[in-house]
Amino acid sequence: MILKKLKKGDLVEIAAPSSFVENEEAFISGIEIIKKWGLEINQNNILSRKCNSFSGNDELRLKELKKVQKSKLIIFAKGGWGSARLLEERLTWGEGFMMGFSDTSSLLLSKYSQGNLGAVHGPMITTLSNEPTWSIERLKTFLFEGYLDDIYGKPIQSGIALGEIIVSNLTIFTYLIGTDHLPDLKGKILIFEDINEDIYKIDRMFTFLRLSKKLKDIVGLGFGSFFSKEEIGSTDKYLENLIYDRFKDFSIPIVSNLPIGHLSGNACVPIGFNASLNGNNGTLSIKESLKSIII
Repeated sequence: MILKKLKKGDLVEIAAPSSFVENEEAFISGIEIIKKWGLEINQNNILSRKCNSFSGNDELRLKELKKVQKSKLIIFAKGGWGSARLLEERLTWGEGFMMGFSDTSSLLLSKYSQGNLGAVHGPMITTLSNEPTWSIERLKTFLFEGYLDDIYGKPIQSGIALGEIIVSNLTIFTYLIGTDHLPDLKGKILIFEDINEDIYKIDRMFTFLRLSKKLKDIVGLGFGSFFSKEEIGSTDKYLENLIYDRFKDFSIPIVSNLPIGHLSGNACVPIGFNASLNGNNGTLSIKESLKSIII
């Protein structure tokens, strides 16, 4: 599969498969960033849509998701909940980029599980304007030039892992076990992020992952942000201890505190690209020869 780099004048589709957009200012600010890149935007009347907690009923959101698949870049509006409901119908994914995180991880994983590249774990329209300059520029460079700088976290267990990379919200990933939308994990580097989950709930999900045996053949494990700025501190240390306790016996490189997830500084990561996770110094590198994938 050959992905096409963006160029000025390309059309970007905004899709809202999850909760309705309540922060109009953040939505418009995100669109302005994309416009400054010289891209055209189709907003799909998202700001006017609301059905209970969703951005429209399932039928409308599914119809929109199908329609936008021809675009070179789909950016999801926001997370919340609702994306996985759309996977009850078999979807045919397009060949372009599709970017989001949090609840929309279910759609990114589904696309990759069907053998497609182009799923990008990264900012959504309503979070883009809160990203630091380095993250925005890194995203633009990837989409227009096919290049990605390394990102850095905190080493927990040493070693160097090489393999295709998968990034997901932990809760969404856990709930996809047993479905057709979870990719083959053998030989993969797996990165998790989440938000607003108590330590005991994270431990519960870690335990379920262990019991499911789904992670037995991964080669590297990383973690992004899990807590709000107000919670950072002692909870981070609790999480690091929990990660080491539950996964040290995997004898693979483990890195925490990567700039991935709900906090500002949500570095984009293309799912399925060859990567390196260095548990000695905390570096995550995309090792794929991008020229062979992106034209």
